[in-house]
Amino acid sequence: CQIDRAEDNIIVGNTVLYGAIKGECYFRGVAGERFAVRNSGATAVVEGVGDHGCEYMTGGIVVVLGSTGRNFAAGMSGGIAYVLDEDDTFEQRCNLAMVELEPIAAEDDALESLAHQGGDLESHGRVDVSHDMTRFDAIRLRQLVESHLAHTGSAVAQRVLDDWENWLPKFKKVMPVDYRRALSEMQSEQERTKSAA
Repeated sequence: CQIDRAEDNIIVGNTVLYGAIKGECYFRGVAGERFAVRNSGATAVVEGVGDHGCEYMTGGIVVVLGSTGRNFAAGMSGGIAYVLDEDDTFEQRCNLAMVELEPIAAEDDALESLAHQGGDLESHGRVDVSHDMTRFDAIRLRQLVESHLAHTGSAVAQRVLDDWENWLPKFKKVMPVDYRRALSEMQSEQERTKSAA
């Protein structure tokens, strides 16, 4: 009797998270087509997705710890996704009309220590991963992979966390261009307001 590995099997069907506005979910296995379509606020971790993942997404965070189908991020105008690109072929399956792919830089040591020992960035022992989507990617991603492991016992998450320094450069951040611009404009406005006060 052979036991199948969860990360090799579709365990949730098509259009899971359609229009989700909040919440968290962790799937130990692969999702069907159109995973997180029109997601506008939920956070999800999954171990692979079919075609059209994150299609028309407007908010939230999606982490894919495996392969994607074609046309990923078509019409994605908000939120962010992190995709584990083990074979460096994700760009060929991503629809780059509205998004850019970015590497995820390791955070500096001082910022890492804040994430694990307390500090201004912390909220109840964790960095609030839902704010400032332009920074803190490595911390946000690691926390989500740790949560995935805690909730599912995922072998994929364990493997990634056991060798984090070598796996981190294999992730790609999917960032909508207009979303980044809007976040940057909001940050500039907040800084102007603070300096005027």
